[in-house]
Amino acid sequence: MIPIRNIGRALKKAKEFPGYALKALIQRSRSGLSYFLFRGRSAPPETVSLLLTYRCNLRCKMCGQWGETGSSKFYTPEVLREELDVKEVGVLVDHLKRAYAFPPAITLFGGEPLLYSGIIEVIERIKKNGMRLNIITNATLLKKYAKDLVRAKLDEIIFSLDGPPDVHDMVRGRKGVFDDAKEGFLILDEEKRRLKTTRPVVNVNSTIFDFNYLAIPETVKSARSLGAREVTFHHLIFIDGGRLKSHNMEMREQYGCESHDWAGFVLGRLPAIDTKLLREKLNEAKSMGATVYPNLTDDEIEVYYTNFTFSPRSYSGRCKSPWMVAYIFPDGTVRPCLSLGVKIGNIRERPFAEIWNDHLYRRFRRRVKERGRFDVCDRCTELYRF
Repeated sequence: MIPIRNIGRALKKAKEFPGYALKALIQRSRSGLSYFLFRGRSAPPETVSLLLTYRCNLRCKMCGQWGETGSSKFYTPEVLREELDVKEVGVLVDHLKRAYAFPPAITLFGGEPLLYSGIIEVIERIKKNGMRLNIITNATLLKKYAKDLVRAKLDEIIFSLDGPPDVHDMVRGRKGVFDDAKEGFLILDEEKRRLKTTRPVVNVNSTIFDFNYLAIPETVKSARSLGAREVTFHHLIFIDGGRLKSHNMEMREQYGCESHDWAGFVLGRLPAIDTKLLREKLNEAKSMGATVYPNLTDDEIEVYYTNFTFSPRSYSGRCKSPWMVAYIFPDGTVRPCLSLGVKIGNIRERPFAEIWNDHLYRRFRRRVKERGRFDVCDRCTELYRF
């Protein structure tokens, strides 16, 4: 269940985390068989992504949560304050360890997960249970937590970088943000050397958009200066308002909800990106060891940024994520997709393993398999992952 165009990226990950790669391959194979053989039932998830908090201390221009059109800006204060407490997260983690022979990997994200008050306790609990763990962060608070993250044996930090220092600060909306992150990574590196460990590994994700695509090679250099092993450029996620409107009509009819979070990715115009220059910059980045995800062909890149209507040809175009990944939100709801808005159970009310193959979950998977994907999903990164 690894798309052919993702093989290079997968091999890099396997070299970095060989033990985890083997385990993930086994789990992914089992879930892949579930996709083809069973009517919506799935093997245990490869990953559980835990959204610890909606809160964030930055307002990055392109962010679907807190950016210029971000969906989180329209949540009520009550929703934004909602978070699982440390004890509730601990119960979840212990349950995952007991419920599955091969417990899923955990991804912590937000919002900004380092704003969550019990972050170190949560990390320690997950690692005590022997589960692979990464965290996606803007690194503004890293200098506060760097030593604790090393001591807690965190496996991987995924840092969101928008460009060289001046570009990064401009996009993040605050001067000095890059330097704050750099200071944190220096402390992290010093603590790793002191404890004679290579963990956590630092990797960088960078989203391509109008403000930074001309600085892609410089972004690779900046990432390396922070100690990043891998640098991955992600194509911008965006849709037009008309497509979201028609999609929400279907969601209301089928699931009684709307895809509120997709509203954060609506653009009123196409990105101002010269696709010829973009391809040149991406090829230069690849020659420096960076990867691009999804790994689209030149023709696909042209259509991707010059037309709201896009359909992948070099990938299957069929979403298999609901068989592989589950998302748990700050209110405890379990969701088969990060952005569609469909909620299936709550870990405050039922164990996760009971929810994972609940009849509503199976029904959702069957619907996804029948359709291949929903109308808003053409640029979603999960569509290209499995």
